Amino acid sequence: MHAAGFGTMLRRFRGDRGLSQERLAGDAEVSARHVSFLENGRASPSREMVLVLASALDLPLRDRNQLLHAAGFAPVYPNASLDHASFEPIRRALDHLLRAHEPFGAVVMNRDYDVLRLNTGATKLLGWAFEGLSPPPEVLGNLVRATLDPRGFGPRLVNHTEIAADFVLRIRQEHALELDDARRARFEALLELARDLPLDLDVAPSLPFLPVHLRKDGVDLRLFTTLTSLGTPLDVTAQELRIESYFPADEQSEQILRAL
Repeated sequence: MHAAGFGTMLRRFRGDRGLSQERLAGDAEVSARHVSFLENGRASPSREMVLVLASALDLPLRDRNQLLHAAGFAPVYPNASLDHASFEPIRRALDHLLRAHEPFGAVVMNRDYDVLRLNTGATKLLGWAFEGLSPPPEVLGNLVRATLDPRGFGPRLVNHTEIAADFVLRIRQEHALELDDARRARFEALLELARDLPLDLDVAPSLPFLPVHLRKDGVDLRLFTTLTSLGTPLDVTAQELRIESYFPADEQSEQILRAL
């Protein structure tokens, strides 16, 4: 039973990455015949072989654990809460990054774009953007939902359709690679929010970054963002953390942010 489940999952991961059995075998330094036998359930992998193939596929740690489980082995990589004692060095590093980015905004998110932490600059920026709106907590707490949900800050985004299109493309890609049914359902619910938006998903960007153009009461605020992840993590949660930092795209926007 484990061999069949493992083979199906291995074939799915390989296909998602556009690799042939021969290419995967070469990267993993095993025979293509052995890869074929593993995929069709004629052979069962050792724990070491699962990890070798997962490395060759460059799988995220969460998916490596899933592949191990499908083969009948216990997960190797822990999946601790951000509040766990083992995360104290990471929490301090995150706090340092958030403080260092002041007075500009920065938020820490998980893989589902849920906001976990934010600095004072982000709190002020979101307060400015949401002033006069009444989004519910579930909209405020998720960056994608805050953008796509009509109760979010879409009315403040001059380039709302461009930002929404970028998120839709990201969510579609992640949905295509996701094996967990519950998470696929969450992605589908987010995509449903954008169903009636006039999105053009084929327009090539004219700038080297996607600007965030906010407008409120005749005041324009132009930003761009960067995403940072932790290097060489050995924990699922740590690997999936993202720090999104907001920078002013012009001098006027910088002055506005510094005055908030």
